[in-house]
Amino acid sequence: MAPSLERPPFQADERTALLGWLDLQRQILRWKCEGLSEVDAHRSVIPTSPAMTVAGLISHMRWVEHLWLEVLFLGGDERQNPSFDETDDDANWRTDGVTLKQLLADYETQCARSNEIVAAASLDDVGRHSGHYAGKANLRWMLIHLIEETGRHAGHADIVRELLDGVKGYY
Repeated sequence: MAPSLERPPFQADERTALLGWLDLQRQILRWKCEGLSEVDAHRSVIPTSPAMTVAGLISHMRWVEHLWLEVLFLGGDERQNPSFDETDDDANWRTDGVTLKQLLADYETQCARSNEIVAAASLDDVGRHSGHYAGKANLRWMLIHLIEETGRHAGHADIVRELLDGVKGYY
C-alpha cells in the first residue's frame, strides 16, 4: 500500500511547487524500497544494466543531489563525489556491500542538506562551479533537473521492484 503521497497545492508559489514535486518524487523512490530484503535490494534484474538495482538507484540519487546542489551550485569539492570518477562511469551506482538501510539514511541526509541549500538561496542564484557545463545554471534550472531525474529514477525503481517481487503501483 502506498504511503500518503500528495502533490503540491494547485495554487502554490514557484518555490513551494518546485520543492513539493521534488519531495514527492523522493518519497516515491523511498517507498519503492519498503519491505525489500537486503538480497533483493542489491539484486540485478536487468541484464544490460547490472548496476541498476534498488540499492544502486538510491546510491545514485544520493550522489546526484550532492552533485547538483553541493558541487555545481555551491562550488563544493567534486572529489568527494564518485560521479567524477573518470575510471568508472557507474561509480555512483556502486554500493560495495553497503546496506539498503544505510544507503537510505545517506540519501535522507543528503536530501535534508539539499533542502537547506535551497532554503538559503534565491531561485535566480547561479551555480559556482566553473569546470562543469551546467555549473552556471540557476537554482531554478537545477531544481527542475532534479525533479526530472528523480522522477525518471523513481520510474526505474518501480520497474525494478516489479521485476523483483511483483510489487507495483504509483499511488
